[in-house]
Amino acid sequence: MTLMRTMEQLGMRALRSVDPEVSHGLAIKALQFGLAHAPGQITSPRLRTNLAGLDLPNPIGIAAGFDKNATALKGLAVSGFGFVEVGAATPRPQPGNPKPRLFRLMEDEAAINRFGFNNDGMEAIADRLAKRPDQGVFGLNLGANKDSDDRAADFAKVLAHCGAHLDFATVNVSSPNTEKLRDLQGKAALSALLAGVMQTRDELRRKIPVFLKIAPDLTDHELAEIAEVAIESGLDGIIATNTTLSRDGLVDAQKSQAGGLSGKPLFEKSTRVLARLSQLTEGNLPLIGVGGVGSAEDAYAKICAGASAVQVYTALVFAGFSLGEDIVRGLDDLLEKDGFANISDAVGTKREDWL
Repeated sequence: MTLMRTMEQLGMRALRSVDPEVSHGLAIKALQFGLAHAPGQITSPRLRTNLAGLDLPNPIGIAAGFDKNATALKGLAVSGFGFVEVGAATPRPQPGNPKPRLFRLMEDEAAINRFGFNNDGMEAIADRLAKRPDQGVFGLNLGANKDSDDRAADFAKVLAHCGAHLDFATVNVSSPNTEKLRDLQGKAALSALLAGVMQTRDELRRKIPVFLKIAPDLTDHELAEIAEVAIESGLDGIIATNTTLSRDGLVDAQKSQAGGLSGKPLFEKSTRVLARLSQLTEGNLPLIGVGGVGSAEDAYAKICAGASAVQVYTALVFAGFSLGEDIVRGLDDLLEKDGFANISDAVGTKREDWL
């Protein structure tokens, strides 16, 4: 084990001994000061990925929520991940829900959060994105203010303000921590919301891909409607999935906390939603798999279920930032072992196993 990895393990042990939100803030500081694992770009012919026109060195990204305010872009650019999604950003700054609002479920390798889109607002975040490193693929998760008179319009507003500095944007109508936000996943509401976002995207100086992030708690009928709306609206892809409200199978004492559950217990549920979306869209719409990914094998399973790329977040809390490099290199080995020349050849090859 290298000295850097030994130090990381000791640091992770110390971070787990303090309040989870304080620990998260310290992790962001470590990235800002160059103290986190930083292997640089990791790629190979097998790993190179085209995601809705984005050229990625590898298909493993960091999910939204890790760097909410785009304050650690320099460190994230050399973290080994193929792409990074920051945010969520709302038009106006907002403090989010009262603390405590983040809980580790050590026995379940999971977390529950009820942050409520706490962020510095689109103006501050846009200023930071304008100074982003040249290296790296960066996107922004678009959110709505809790007290907004027109939440649907908020998404387009943030995109208009920040779009010039982005490689992609994600419409987030699936957080369970803003009251009635998930109602915007309904067919009529979603169609109207996306029409405004896509019009705004088309008015940007540079046309960027727009993704939609959905919840894992949708019925099959709701998934079918979302797939239909996504295709009709011209969306560039779907991120499946956000956190769940389910508490099935949890054992940790913190399991009854309110909020969205992420981590290992979400893996199977989110992967089944991913596979169903792949079936519904007949593989014609790029999908990004997220939820419970903690190893190269998990990432590979998402890809074989229908994902063109994968995002990681909660597992970093338990394994440290070197997990990203481990997943990327392990995925390369798995693709080579199974005889795939490129990740695109593996996408959806085992989708039926999850249906």
